[in-house]
Amino acid sequence: MPKIGDIQLPDFPLLLAPMEDVSDPPFRALCKEQGADVVYTEFISSEGLIRDAAKSVMKLDIYEKERPVGIQIFGANLDSMLQSVDIVEQSKPDIIDINFGCPVKKVVSKGAGAGILKDIDLMVSLTKAMVERTNLPITVKTRLGWDHDSIKIVEVAERLQDVGCKAIAIHGRTRVQMYKGEADWKPIAEVKNNQRMHIPVFGNGDVDSPEAAMRMRDEYGLDGAMIGRASIGYPWFFDEVKHYFKTGSHKAPPSMQERVDAARRHLQMAIDWKGEKLGVFETRRHYTNYFKGIPNFKEYRMKMVTSDDSVDVFSAFDEVLEKFGDYQFTS
Repeated sequence: MPKIGDIQLPDFPLLLAPMEDVSDPPFRALCKEQGADVVYTEFISSEGLIRDAAKSVMKLDIYEKERPVGIQIFGANLDSMLQSVDIVEQSKPDIIDINFGCPVKKVVSKGAGAGILKDIDLMVSLTKAMVERTNLPITVKTRLGWDHDSIKIVEVAERLQDVGCKAIAIHGRTRVQMYKGEADWKPIAEVKNNQRMHIPVFGNGDVDSPEAAMRMRDEYGLDGAMIGRASIGYPWFFDEVKHYFKTGSHKAPPSMQERVDAARRHLQMAIDWKGEKLGVFETRRHYTNYFKGIPNFKEYRMKMVTSDDSVDVFSAFDEVLEKFGDYQFTS
């Protein structure tokens, strides 16, 4: 069974990916309840942390029930990254993860996230310095390379391991691909099959069904799956994968009552954590998936995603339950 430092994980753990404006404490709590084995915070700017920017500092909030939990930071400046390690340590996470994979232009243009894939030596030296700065396990999330012609992920992963990285999660696309096309897991398997690798290698990208997770485990031999988009508005995904692993059959999808209850809890936790305005705004992206597949639902979805008042959103939940309570979801 894989270990991150001294953290023992179950056989083929399922990890909640760090996702901007998604992997906040309310959503992490829901995913944890549904079987996520490790959860990660949204990515946090090292520059924002050292400037004490309110949004960055707020993302450091973690709770005991989430453990093991990793705080993910990004940046390309060594001093800023080291200072941010010191700040992150004070929140007492179990893991510090470095984002070397975000493909978004505003991050990449500063040489951070996937931008660092153009400078592998810097990527390795930054990781080494951060490992030496803390006793917490340092892990890395990255992509296959900058573009198809610069994929050297087997060498990169080995070098990161050699400077003390305790686990690596690899998204099966290059930066140039962004989120287009299909994720390629073969190079991730090559990393895992490298005889010199002894740290866990987690796969990420297009793990969108229990069958996909099983292929990642059985055909590609990876140590675990990092789940991103499939979990947005659907925290039950983790439990459904584990049920499929155990039984070989699909678990019945959550009922309308379960979905409304989860959406209601999600919104309330978000408001409690970040206030009415942000809580309402940042929970919107989940509603499409919470209520996916229901015919003639547009009127209610629009109410959920356009209202700035939580009273209206909670009211929409009640209306949905009353009108569609008997709707049968299919997996």
